[in-house]
Amino acid sequence: MTSRLLALAAAALIALPASTLAQDAAPPAAQATLLVPQVRTHDMVGTFGGVRVPYRVTMGETIISTDEGRQEAVIVTTSYVRTPRDATRPVFFIYNGGPGSGSVWLQMGAFGPVRVAIPSDARDDGAPPYPLVDNPDSLLDVADLVFIDPPGTGFSYLTPGTDPEDYYGLREDARAVADVIRRWINDNGRWNSPKYLGGESYGTTRTAMVVDELEGSTYNDVGLNGLILISTILDFAAREPTPGNEMAYITLLPSQAAAAYYHGLVAAPSVEAIVEEARQFAIGPYAHALLQGQALPAAERAAVRAELARLTGLSERFLDNAELRVTDDRFYKELLRDRGLTIGRLDARYTGRDYDNAGENVDNDPSFYGIDAGYTAAINTWARERLGFTTDREYQSIGSVGPWNWSLGGRGRAAYLNVAPLIGQAMRGNSALRTFVGQGYYDFATPFFGAEYSLTRVGIPQDRVEFHYYESGHMMYIRDEDREKLSADLRDFIRNR
Repeated sequence: MTSRLLALAAAALIALPASTLAQDAAPPAAQATLLVPQVRTHDMVGTFGGVRVPYRVTMGETIISTDEGRQEAVIVTTSYVRTPRDATRPVFFIYNGGPGSGSVWLQMGAFGPVRVAIPSDARDDGAPPYPLVDNPDSLLDVADLVFIDPPGTGFSYLTPGTDPEDYYGLREDARAVADVIRRWINDNGRWNSPKYLGGESYGTTRTAMVVDELEGSTYNDVGLNGLILISTILDFAAREPTPGNEMAYITLLPSQAAAAYYHGLVAAPSVEAIVEEARQFAIGPYAHALLQGQALPAAERAAVRAELARLTGLSERFLDNAELRVTDDRFYKELLRDRGLTIGRLDARYTGRDYDNAGENVDNDPSFYGIDAGYTAAINTWARERLGFTTDREYQSIGSVGPWNWSLGGRGRAAYLNVAPLIGQAMRGNSALRTFVGQGYYDFATPFFGAEYSLTRVGIPQDRVEFHYYESGHMMYIRDEDREKLSADLRDFIRNR
């Protein structure tokens, strides 16, 4: 991707029609007309963390252009900035994952000043209306918030004629997001503000890539104070239980034990107690057994099989047929098969019913279809009706951004991706950079033990990494108690810089 110039109109505080076409400037030959960014600004007030906070919300488009002036991408950001503006106040740049996921989830569920009210106890969100309520757990009392929707997510898009390969990839996506962050800092005079960078799911992968763009690639660094990783996926070998990749089965086991405990199939004093048992078994006898392959002695196999059955609630016969290796897909279907239920991938607290009770794969994820309608309604209500953002584009909660370039070294042979070393490199190069890791016990999309494995490797300063755990899933903030805990944990992290 060529070097990008970001164009945000000087009249950024004036409300403009959606991506209006300016006819008064002489455009480059490649484009007959130029897009003018739409910006919507409102002054509001709310109470967050017990503090009354006046703030300005600005929802606007940033246009990325080539050096030759061709406009390639329109990226939408929504910022919440305390008023009057304080140039030394912390600012938190936020995005979701996917890689095609819009910022709706963290904005309307966790950190924005309003949130969608859906059931906290793993029940389906049902049908409209979905109430938008004030969110006292927003972090606006301790930091300004900037939500970013990369190209192909939310209302952001590539212009006609733009090559998707220039934006849809690890490095390409990170470059665009880093450009937007730099421009926001420039436009808002925030070079001396403490800066935090964070996301959820693939957003944690993106964070490792963006911190490399901001701090690791040039002498023109943007100094960062903290990385906030929510539902972490950095080393994909720890997430892909394919034949021959034993590590994924090892890191998945504690999540299986947690789910079995939640659904009453395993006895333990607490979820913390059962997952600690599973951790120790996973890195000890279980790992030893898997690494022996077919050389595993029969007596050792029997002992491991029995303990696996105790920890997971699965039958020894099933475990034997699975060669002691239970993929996540099989686990969702098998755990509650006797009850005619499946469990969720994003959040194993959720249950669903398939067309039939046979087979090895679930029809769908009850923890996703149990929440998506409410969040989709919330972001459209907030953006279009409350903020007045006008567009005929559909909001992409989960957009199509493929094919995605997963290679760190360019487009080539596929391999397991591991971006954790980039976080270690950034932390070694910045002695003040700290990392916050938040994980749900019932998350199978990004299992917590995989995050622990990735971030305790050599080269990552352990005295500046902190782990926090929640009794819910991938989007732990859906559960009221965990949203409050996540908010309190992050307040402490930001204040204790």
